[in-house]
Amino acid sequence: MAEHQDQPVRLSTRGRTPSGKPNPVDVHVGARIRLRRTLLGMSQESLGEAIGLTFQQVQKYERGANRVGASRLWDLSRVLDVPVSYFFDDMDDGVSNLSPRHIRGAIEEPQEARDADPLTRRETLELVRAYYRIPSPQVRRRVFELTKTLGTPDDQAPETATASPSED
Repeated sequence: MAEHQDQPVRLSTRGRTPSGKPNPVDVHVGARIRLRRTLLGMSQESLGEAIGLTFQQVQKYERGANRVGASRLWDLSRVLDVPVSYFFDDMDDGVSNLSPRHIRGAIEEPQEARDADPLTRRETLELVRAYYRIPSPQVRRRVFELTKTLGTPDDQAPETATASPSED
């Protein structure tokens, strides 16, 4: 081994950032696991049972604290009824550029992806689930239109927003 003394020693960070925080890619994958599990109305405990883990291990995956291996990701995709690619959907370039192979030499800690992504917030998940529990398609459509109108800045709202709604 004396022949390798001039090479720098590589310390394993197990995919974490230089500060020791979970890698943003792992955080993104975990957020997608949580999103799908919550949309299905599945508890961490029931997901854990389906893939042979404790709910604490599922929590660690969802936070990005534990990395998800390929075989586990395959199992998760089957239980959550999504393709494996689902877990990487909607990943922005800022996150994907911080994969472990890119992280060497990274100086600044990025803002965590889940802070910027409203799809990972519990409020959003509860809203989506409540929306799909509305039995009437016409009422659902009106709620959708109302939400879009309320979310539009005043200077961009269509003039017809003040008119009475038409029947579907």
